[in-house]
Amino acid sequence: MLVIRHRIETQPHWDAELELNYEARSKSRLRCFSGDGEDVGLFLERGQSPLYDGECLRAEDGRVVRVRAAAEHLLHVTCASAFELTRAAYHLGNRHVALQIGDGWLRLLDDYVLQAMLEQLGAQVDALEAPFQPEQGAYGGGHHHSHAGEAEFSYAPRLHQFGVRR
Repeated sequence: MLVIRHRIETQPHWDAELELNYEARSKSRLRCFSGDGEDVGLFLERGQSPLYDGECLRAEDGRVVRVRAAAEHLLHVTCASAFELTRAAYHLGNRHVALQIGDGWLRLLDDYVLQAMLEQLGAQVDALEAPFQPEQGAYGGGHHHSHAGEAEFSYAPRLHQFGVRR
């Protein structure tokens, strides 16, 4: 079994690849299989953010393993106005729905009840298959990687750091 315990910076080359859906990428303990069919055990530090597409891990034998986000059944939500899209996001957030946010759209895991609610609110909802990488939220904390164009998000969260004055 290929045992993995460490997240590392993105590498230009890797020895193996794991294709995982969002739920699997959210687990710190997981048995899965590499793209080549090798048995893999993930034993990552608990309390970290989910693995992201393209993230690299280091196996105990020194190999670099790249994570690939698997395509999932999603709902792609658009609206006629920014107000309507904000209202749709509010109602989904009120239900604690994991939500991927893009410029003028929202994505969530396929759910017929939520689809009906969104359509009742006037949203255009289309089914698609794509990797799912939802927002981690203000309280997510912990591990975050900066990507090109996202440098402003490379900071430790300040919410609920009791006893720390700023």
